[in-house]
Amino acid sequence: MIVKLALAAPLMLLAFPAMAQDASPPQDPPKRVRSVILFGSEQCPKSTDPDEIVVCADGGDSPYRIPKRFRDKPAEGPSAQAWSNRFETVEEVNRAGIPNSCSPIGTGGQTGCNRQMIRQWYQERLDAKARQAREQAPDNDDK
Repeated sequence: MIVKLALAAPLMLLAFPAMAQDASPPQDPPKRVRSVILFGSEQCPKSTDPDEIVVCADGGDSPYRIPKRFRDKPAEGPSAQAWSNRFETVEEVNRAGIPNSCSPIGTGGQTGCNRQMIRQWYQERLDAKARQAREQAPDNDDK
């Protein structure tokens, strides 16, 4: 029995590839695939070349209109804020009482008042110089 199977096995292996082969010649893939996005009531164009496939997709109402999923206004609650904005708000609220904050609360709050007055004086000085430069500039409207 084993001898018969040993002799028949090579013959069966030769027959299987012949049965798996297809009688029709292999087809080549298309040479061109064209993708078209359709808006409104446009129709999908027909392929004029046998080597071309036309793929159509629905683009919505208009190419110039924002899709409906993006039209809704986002929520404006605390959960919709960026974490950096929330952090800055918390930092500003907690700034009272620390050094250089110009606050009557805490041990180092008064140190920032002097710094704040110096910044204000410096800005007023820059504004005065800019005003003086505008007044001394010749008018170009007299031509």
